[in-house]
Amino acid sequence: MFILILGAPGSGKGTQGKRLAERLGIPKIATGDILRAAVRADTALGRQAKRFMDAGNLVPDHLILDLIKAELATPAASAGAILDGFPRTAAQAELVDRLLADRGQRLNHVLLLDVDEEELVRRMLARARLEGRSDDTEEAVRNRLAVYQRDTAPLVAHYAPRGNLHRVPGTGTIDEIAEEIRRAVGR
Repeated sequence: MFILILGAPGSGKGTQGKRLAERLGIPKIATGDILRAAVRADTALGRQAKRFMDAGNLVPDHLILDLIKAELATPAASAGAILDGFPRTAAQAELVDRLLADRGQRLNHVLLLDVDEEELVRRMLARARLEGRSDDTEEAVRNRLAVYQRDTAPLVAHYAPRGNLHRVPGTGTIDEIAEEIRRAVGR
């Protein structure tokens, strides 16, 4: 089962994706985690990505496409995966559709975590304080939310006609949100 989790930065994609992956026994492929690991390891990709991340911009496709392809090619992802952070645009969605179709697979569910913008800013600034994340300044957070609205939110229009898009309230307790997700995916 392949599931895409959509939502603005700070909407809970990482938390809910991890829980869902554990429950379903499939990997969670999170571009943000992969990119932050590359930054920590000071790889060439990490140094390039850090410039974009620190400014609150999305990392360009050419820097992450090979990472996603490699993750999907692992044996752990043969039966499915939770995609978190990719695709972010309609063009990327078409790429994911092709990658999965080439394997005889498809996205079974697209989950959209809905959270109010001020709540997102509050969450991300709190996370920045706890984790010391240089990419979560208030200016960068607000810029990322604007970029999300411009580039990522239109994915709803891409997936809605397929009948597999589920809007999930992204506020409440972690358990309440997880229960809504469980209902949406049927497991």
